[in-house]
Amino acid sequence: MENILNNTAALLILLFLIITFLQSGIDKIIDWKGNLGWLKGHFKDTPLKNLVPLLLATILLMEVIAGALCALGLYQLIFIGEGTFAFYGAILSCIALLMLLFGQRVAKDYDGARTIAIYFIPAIFLVYLLQP
Repeated sequence: MENILNNTAALLILLFLIITFLQSGIDKIIDWKGNLGWLKGHFKDTPLKNLVPLLLATILLMEVIAGALCALGLYQLIFIGEGTFAFYGAILSCIALLMLLFGQRVAKDYDGARTIAIYFIPAIFLVYLLQP
C-alpha cells in the first residue's frame, strides 16, 4: 500500500462507495415498508418470494457495514496511511453488489442487473488498488 495517499483514484472510489452504500442503507431504514412492498412485487414470481424480508434485512446490513468500513478506510488512509479497513470495505462492497446482481438476475430484471454491473466495476478496481 505504498503511497496510498497519492492514489487519488482509491480515495475517490471510496467516496463513491460510501455515498452509494450509506445512502442506500439509510433509505432502506427510513422507508423499510416501501422498500419491502416494492421488493415483494419485484420477486413475486421467483423462488425468493417468501424470503424477501430476510433478504432485505441481509442486504441492508451488508450495505451499512460496507459503507461504514469504506468510511473508516477513507479516514485510515488519509490520516494513518494504512488501508486495511478500506480493503475490507471494498471487498464487502463487491459481495453486496454480487448479492444484488443475483437478485436482479433471478427477478429477470436485466436492466437493473446491468446497472449493478456498472457499480461493480469501480468496486472491484478498488479491491485491485488496495490489495496488500
